Amino acid sequence: MDLMKIRDRLDTVDQEIIRLFEERMKLVEQVAEFKIETGEQVFDREREQAKIAAVRELAHGAFNQQAAQELFTQLMTISRRYQYRLLEQHGKKSGLGFRQVDSIPAQAVRVVYQGVEGAYSHEAALAYFGDQVDAFHVNTWEEAMEAAESGKADYAVIPIENSSAGAVSDNYDLMLCHDNVIVAEICIPVNHMLLGLPGASLDDIQTVYSHPQALMQSGQYLNARPQWRQISVENTAMAARKIISDHDKSQAAVASRAAGRLYGLEALAENINNNKNNTTRFIILAKDRIYRKDAGKITICFELPHRSGTLYNMLGNLIYNGVNMRMIESRPIQGKTWEYRFFVDVEGNLSDASIQNALRSVSEEAANMRILGNY
Repeated sequence: MDLMKIRDRLDTVDQEIIRLFEERMKLVEQVAEFKIETGEQVFDREREQAKIAAVRELAHGAFNQQAAQELFTQLMTISRRYQYRLLEQHGKKSGLGFRQVDSIPAQAVRVVYQGVEGAYSHEAALAYFGDQVDAFHVNTWEEAMEAAESGKADYAVIPIENSSAGAVSDNYDLMLCHDNVIVAEICIPVNHMLLGLPGASLDDIQTVYSHPQALMQSGQYLNARPQWRQISVENTAMAARKIISDHDKSQAAVASRAAGRLYGLEALAENINNNKNNTTRFIILAKDRIYRKDAGKITICFELPHRSGTLYNMLGNLIYNGVNMRMIESRPIQGKTWEYRFFVDVEGNLSDASIQNALRSVSEEAANMRILGNY
């Protein structure tokens, strides 16, 4: 019976907590109305820090003090999220430096990709923009990003992730060196072929050329033939072009069926990739900071010091705002021992109040936070 009495008392206390919480939210609404009138910023970091420090001191004992800090941190987050929602209802939307558009312009545009005709990047460009797009190629991914940044191209098509080989880490790092944003993405199924000269057979092959990832993705097939030398080149289509250019029956390329057709090569073996459901995700980069009104994914990056709990606290900004994280990738920061840069994909739109609250909180707490795109 004593336990039941305690639980009854807890119920009474909880009811009082809810009553006070709703009273607090009414006051928050008044704060929001004041900020709408005056144009004052929602997030006041110094005010929040002072408030949390004050309520921590009101609690008794180390455990309760820490718990009070966590409780009021979340209360502040909820309050900000509500204020952003009210601002949005009053037409005070913020795209966090981005401009919302109905659609991504795809007509009469120039598109750049890395590699040569027949590369998977070329295939991705045609799949997204259509077969008649004005597309040109460059030698490196960085040159493609530079072309978009300088205006030589309206868009750059860049591989960012493969379902079997993982992230294209170099491209994550390169994105931070250029003033472009992600405006769209497209996934291209990877179906690697072993391509050779017309009339060649498997018995003729001594050397196989391809991009390092393609060689790795086809490792089970290739490594079962240790007599074949595997040589890396810049991309799969370049490997196919080398075979036709050298006109050497002992050479083969791991590339796509499209590359084989383009360069007049024959398929000596089909579907040689280890994972038959292999897919590469390509991002579309542009200089203009735009996002579609129906965009549903946001990519951000930020830096954190090598201290216990820093990543946990940062991701708490997403959790407290009900933001779902889809991917996280870490990269070491050059010149900073044991410090890391994180790339994170979350679900949402930059016009959402919860997203604005979460990203502003991340921006205040992390070093060099950057929104890489909403698409």
